[in-house]
Amino acid sequence: MASNRATTASGNFVLTAETLNKALPKMHFTTQAVHADDFVSPHRAIAPAMHPAVNYRYARDPDELVEMENDDPNAPFDSHVYSRYTAPNSNRFEIVLKTLFHSDVVSYSSGLSAFHCMLVHLNPKRIFITEGYHGVHGVIDVVSRLSGVTKLTLDDIDQMGPGDMLHVETPLNPTGEARNLAYYKERARAVGAFLTVDSTFGPPPLQDPIELGADLVMHSGTKYIGGHSDMLCGIVVVHPDRVKEGWGEKLREDRLVLGSVMGSFEGWLGIRSLRTLHLRVTRQAQTTEALVSWLQKGVEDRNSIIGKVVSKVSHASLQKDALKEGWLQKQMPGGYGPVFSMWLRKPEHARRFASKLYVFQHAASLGGVESLVEWRAMSSKEEDPLVIRVSVGVEDLEDMKADFTQGFQALLDERS
Repeated sequence: MASNRATTASGNFVLTAETLNKALPKMHFTTQAVHADDFVSPHRAIAPAMHPAVNYRYARDPDELVEMENDDPNAPFDSHVYSRYTAPNSNRFEIVLKTLFHSDVVSYSSGLSAFHCMLVHLNPKRIFITEGYHGVHGVIDVVSRLSGVTKLTLDDIDQMGPGDMLHVETPLNPTGEARNLAYYKERARAVGAFLTVDSTFGPPPLQDPIELGADLVMHSGTKYIGGHSDMLCGIVVVHPDRVKEGWGEKLREDRLVLGSVMGSFEGWLGIRSLRTLHLRVTRQAQTTEALVSWLQKGVEDRNSIIGKVVSKVSHASLQKDALKEGWLQKQMPGGYGPVFSMWLRKPEHARRFASKLYVFQHAASLGGVESLVEWRAMSSKEEDPLVIRVSVGVEDLEDMKADFTQGFQALLDERS
């Protein structure tokens, strides 16, 4: 990195924001997550401050007033006017995200806000979509009342045409199964449609839909980007080619008037969380693959404790055809995601299973450091009453296995 060094008049090396920004692309994800915002703050604190201010004083000298600007010479990387436009914590959060995602990233108050703004930006006549998260379908229903957008499934993509929106969630909620993004990108490109991806269940470093050609990628940052079950957040990543076309600026303009900005406290929490994103997600993905493999072996043995209670397990790592074809490894080189589902043999077992567990908490959402299970019937009347969604945290694998084993046994003991 010597070529990026700046020197003083005396010839001594001095690190500046410009030299750091030149060096950052050569650094690894884990290092970037800690240092991408080193020069944002006007003071020398290592940890970011929490700034709750809504508005910011203009220059006192009238000769220094510039319409629609408020550059602070004491904070050249952190100047603001009004928090609905930009704010210190969300701005710093986006700076780190931009480094990690290698393109422009726009933050929002929630994952559904992020999806809503994508839909408003593209304003399609038709959207082709997987089953996936039910909240996204609710947003489409609301927008449909205003724009008349028509919702179709991926089975209908032969009807897709110019300007249509092809939205693929992968890995899929709640099964954790993956969809072939390279295939859908080719289908979209062939007819002039836009490919948008919900990559919430496949955060970095697991997969990068932008690299595979997605125009826009959304994450419910409430999950892995937040990672501690304490913040609401959404983000949209813009393909570099679309950044050149002004999509990032337009998304921010829309966010300004729609009011879907994230709060200062959430921005502060998000910066904290990004520092350990790689460490958390890598560990969670590795543990999940091992746990799923253990469960699958138990399902295949009908006489085992697992086999007596569980009839099926779903996860990307179990997609044999996708693994054989090779696209799954290429799409998810960092691991196959920390969420999976299992189907219990009896509805009463599915309803009661969570109450038997010590390590796994029974709660909605996912992606935190703590492991969760959710009887999916709690989230929607349309969910299969046999399904349990599992979100793997950072606890020890052997403790998770033991917890499931004793939980399954407790269900069997109740029967007798």
